[in-house]
This record gives sequence, C-alpha cells and structure tokens, in this order.
Amino acid sequence: MKYLVCALLLAAAGPACAQAPSPLAHCTRSATLLACVDPLGNAYSVATAGSTTYLRGFEVIGKRYWAQTNSRYGQLTFFTGLASDGEAWVGYTRRVGWTTLNRFSSSGGASAKFTCSRIAGC
Repeated sequence: MKYLVCALLLAAAGPACAQAPSPLAHCTRSATLLACVDPLGNAYSVATAGSTTYLRGFEVIGKRYWAQTNSRYGQLTFFTGLASDGEAWVGYTRRVGWTTLNRFSSSGGASAKFTCSRIAGC
C-alpha cells in the first residue's frame, strides 16, 4: 500500500515532484525523466510526454513492481495503475488554487478521499 500512496502523491504533485525529490534518495535527471533510489532500495521513475506522466517503481518491503499513467486535462488529472501482484487502482486529482482534491480506489479494497495543500501538505 505504501507504493500506492507514493504514486498518488506523485500524481497530485505533478511536475513539482520532478523538481523536488526526497533528499534521502539518489536521483538522476534528464529533460523528461527522473529516476530515484532511496537508501532502502525502493526505486521510482517519472517520465513525461506532453500532458501524460508515466510512473514506475519498485517497493522493497512488498517486493512489488508497479506502474501508473497520469493523463492531465486542464486542472484535472486521471490516473490508473497496476502492481506486479495484480492490484489495480484508479483515481483522480483536481487542482483548485494551491489545493488538490484527491480520490482513488484499488482492487485491494483500499479507497480514500483526501486534500493536499502546498502550504499545509496532505
């Protein structure tokens, strides 16, 4: 579940995420790709192509690979994801000023609705 929340936060952060990776992670960046590995071995990459963002990652604890695609339409971003253990998820984020409204559900039974602010966080 940790990888799912991370992916959702990446979706909510959008391009800002690629500009501010975790200070504990070792990252490599090009014009359209950011790839990071943290000290525990968790890894993720973020690639952009127009208004679409592709995320891929590996979670050490769950020994799972995951991938997510985000499609942005103005202030609304839809995302779908799939993990190597078969879990799938869908959701959206909607930007309202400095706030994002987020909602997702997964085939594993998880669902959430939460708000993130650039000032107060999530």
